[in-house]
Amino acid sequence: MNKNVKLINKGLIDYKECWDFQTDIFDAIVQKKISIRKGETKNEITDNFLVFCEHPHVYTLGKTGEKTNLLLNEDLLKEKKATYYHINRGGDITYHGPGQLVGYPIFDLDNFFTDINKYLRLLEEAVILTLRDYNIKSGRVDGLTGVWIDGDDPVKARKICALGVKLSRWVTMHGFALNVNTNLDYFSYVVPCGIVDKGVTSIEKELGTPQDLNEVQEKLTLHLSLLFGFKII
Repeated sequence: MNKNVKLINKGLIDYKECWDFQTDIFDAIVQKKISIRKGETKNEITDNFLVFCEHPHVYTLGKTGEKTNLLLNEDLLKEKKATYYHINRGGDITYHGPGQLVGYPIFDLDNFFTDINKYLRLLEEAVILTLRDYNIKSGRVDGLTGVWIDGDDPVKARKICALGVKLSRWVTMHGFALNVNTNLDYFSYVVPCGIVDKGVTSIEKELGTPQDLNEVQEKLTLHLSLLFGFKII
C-alpha cells in the first residue's frame, strides 16, 4: 500500500484543461493496475494525487443529470462569460468559478479502503471539520451528497460544498467544490445538483467577510490527511 499523496496546485485553470490533466493521471493509474493484474509489471505500487484549483465560470453536468437544469442558452452563457461541459462524473449540474476551492483527489482506493460510500463520507467530513475551524456548523442531509448548513431545516437549508466523483478499478477522479468567496449569483442560472427547494451559500456569506483561499486549502488538506491517513509529499 502507498499512503503518500502528491499535492498539486493548479491555481486558476480552464475546466477542460484540468479535466484532461486529471484524466491523464487517472488513465495512467488504471492502466498500471491492469498491467499489474496481468503480471506485466513488477512495480505494484500505484500513486495518489490531490489536485487543488479554481476555475473560470463554468457549468458541468454529470452523467445522471438533466440539461434542463441549466437555465442559460448558448448566447446567455457567452454573455455571462461562462462555459458548459457534460462530463463523466456522477451527480447533476453544478457551477464552478473564481473564489471556489475545487479539489480533485485521484486516489487508488486499494491503498486505503475499497468502499465508495466511506470515501464520499470522508470527503464530506473533511469539509465539515474545516468549516468548524471557522466556527461554521455544517453537516449532511439524508439522501443527498455534499455539505449543508441548517440541513435539518427545509426553509433555511443551503449547500456550501458539492461532491461528484468517478470511480474505475477503485481509482477516483473529480471530487468536491467548496464555496469560499464564490459569486453565488451564478448559481441562480441552474437548478444546483437538480435540487429545486434548497439554496447555496459560501464561507464569505456565512461570515460576512472574504477568506484566504490558501488558508482554507491548508486546513482542508490537513483534515483530509488525518481522515485518510495519508502523508503529503
